[in-house]
Amino acid sequence: MKFKDYYAILGVARDAGAEDIKKAYRKLARKYHPDVSKEKDASARMSEINEANAVLSDVEKRAAYDAIGTGRHAGESFTPPPDWDAGFEFRGRGAEGADHSDFFEELFGRMGRQARQQTHGAQGSASFSDRGEDHHAKILLDIEDAWRGARRRLTLKSPQIDAQGRVELVERTLEVSIPPGVKAGQLIRLAGQGSPGQAGASAGDLFLEVHFRPHQRFHVEGADLIMALPLAPWEAALGAVVPVLLPSGSSLKVRVPAGTQSGQTITVRGKGLPAKTPGDLDLKVMVVLPSAHDPRAKELYDQMASTLPDFDARKVHAAERERQAQGGS
Repeated sequence: MKFKDYYAILGVARDAGAEDIKKAYRKLARKYHPDVSKEKDASARMSEINEANAVLSDVEKRAAYDAIGTGRHAGESFTPPPDWDAGFEFRGRGAEGADHSDFFEELFGRMGRQARQQTHGAQGSASFSDRGEDHHAKILLDIEDAWRGARRRLTLKSPQIDAQGRVELVERTLEVSIPPGVKAGQLIRLAGQGSPGQAGASAGDLFLEVHFRPHQRFHVEGADLIMALPLAPWEAALGAVVPVLLPSGSSLKVRVPAGTQSGQTITVRGKGLPAKTPGDLDLKVMVVLPSAHDPRAKELYDQMASTLPDFDARKVHAAERERQAQGGS
């Protein structure tokens, strides 16, 4: 994906004020609007101009764009930093019905879609226009929070315009209950924590989209918990019962069948994230060999090599792959 310089597209400086951006947009719109323009690329240029204006004329999107765009140049390869938008609070339902670029969608589209799903159908109510806007933010949790449930103090950053017309980041802290079994991508709704309503109408809501911090041992897919299971060669070959430490801190005893190979998965049903239908615990087997620098291990390796001269690891592996390709028969 290529980085888009929205300031260059509108032809304004990075410190341009809201009025400068508005004037630049109107000037370019008069030149490139497809209904009046004779330029060959008018439609594509107008789409770019609309997108740049949608970001730079919105105080929140502009602040977020500036946070990751400093020092970047138009056309350079660009991938947003992981979780760049975590803790950034946005208002409203996002840009709707617009044909935006992949760059825009990567930065702003996801949260807009989530917010639109939550407010879908609300426009039919008579008081909707007076109701406060919904807010949305991405939050990072530890996997342990999803396992046990927790109460966490979260700080959200929201760009606002101060009395001098400058953009500043204002923080607010909330106490949030994390339900056990919450999944990545799930929204936690905090009623009344959005923008205040007008004429006595209710305030909007705040939707927190859950994401997990990288964990040293665990990975989550839906409600399933995935982790590596290191085994000694004799545990894998002969079978064993080994302890597995869960996110709760408790230990689970798992039976390893004899003949287990590296790369196989041992699934323990119902031992993933808790939920109405609990997820599974998937253990990815990794056989760990003792180092041949240890004289005791080297002696055993030499003994195996002389005792099993007809063992061909490549052939065994190829036969296993063929068996799996034929459905395990």
